[in-house]
Amino acid sequence: MHKDQLRNINPNYLHGCHPADLRSYFIDSTFIQDIDDTQFPIAIPHTDIPSPTIPARRRVLDQILDIISGSDLPCRDYLTQYLHHKYRRNCSANTLRLTATSLTQFLSFYRDKGKNHPEQMTREDFEAFVEHGQDRGLKPNSVRTRLCAVYAFVRFLIEKKVVTYELLERRIKLKLPDCLPRAINPEDLKQLLSVIDHVRNRALILLLLRTGMRIGELLNTKVEDVDLREQKILIYQAHKTAVGRVVYYSNDAEMALLAWLKVRDPFKENLFYGQGRQSLSYESARSMFNKYLQKAGLLYSGYTLHCLRHTFATELLNARMPLECLRVLLGHTNLEVTRRYARLTDKTREQEYFKAMERIVKGDVDEDDQCDC
Repeated sequence: MHKDQLRNINPNYLHGCHPADLRSYFIDSTFIQDIDDTQFPIAIPHTDIPSPTIPARRRVLDQILDIISGSDLPCRDYLTQYLHHKYRRNCSANTLRLTATSLTQFLSFYRDKGKNHPEQMTREDFEAFVEHGQDRGLKPNSVRTRLCAVYAFVRFLIEKKVVTYELLERRIKLKLPDCLPRAINPEDLKQLLSVIDHVRNRALILLLLRTGMRIGELLNTKVEDVDLREQKILIYQAHKTAVGRVVYYSNDAEMALLAWLKVRDPFKENLFYGQGRQSLSYESARSMFNKYLQKAGLLYSGYTLHCLRHTFATELLNARMPLECLRVLLGHTNLEVTRRYARLTDKTREQEYFKAMERIVKGDVDEDDQCDC
């Protein structure tokens, strides 16, 4: 082996394929003593290998565990184990936050009752926790969410042989309101769109209106997720349901989107971004929407950004779109959730009502047509 060959060092030494100092193989060679260290240094430059990025879920879990470890909550050890269990099940960061919030509130209430051990839990504790949430003014859906998190934690304690299965017998069931979806009135919608003069804001609101996307999904959309040729947006994984889908947008939304693409910063990754930021926050979008509601004289109408999604669904149902197709476009996992919009758009029931009223006004109702009430 010649001296010139030693200059060509295989860079795979970083992976441990051979010793970093190749001269250890030739320590007994006659020409090793003649090598000039200034031209062929023994020390190989150190290469810094970047540390792996910590996932967002892990950061959220660590923050939650730090807060729990510094508290005086009862069952802290079991709560920590349960949160690790949720993390291993690949629950989202929002699910971890919601679970930690619900259980922290329950365990704080449990501690205030003078109980510190899980073996002391009774069904009356759950009932008192529900009443406590109702007294605080929480909505029924919020109370139900807290209670479901508590029951899931109790099931985990049952699997750990800490409590008995009797705690899950005769579960508390809350009667939840079944409200109609809030769609924007066509006249109000026309008035709202007429006052939107900002190119970015008009594109954002029209895309929400014509695609039925959730506001969080649109704010997380990247430029490469938009297919301009086929007028569609690819949602590879929805933040709420973790299910991907494809949505489409109409010609008026396309015109607004193209106008925004002409003036937006091409170096920004997200489709919509704020001033000096890579993305647009939900609070900024909500504040912007309320500004236009005030400008259109609709500030006290109760409309929100989510009403644009409801309006999208009702307009498609009025245009005779099948419920199953609408369910996929909206990203619902249950058809019954989509079926709520049909109560706003049941034209058959509306036609039958006015037909019957016309007969009543004309006096054409026979005794045989009247039903026993």
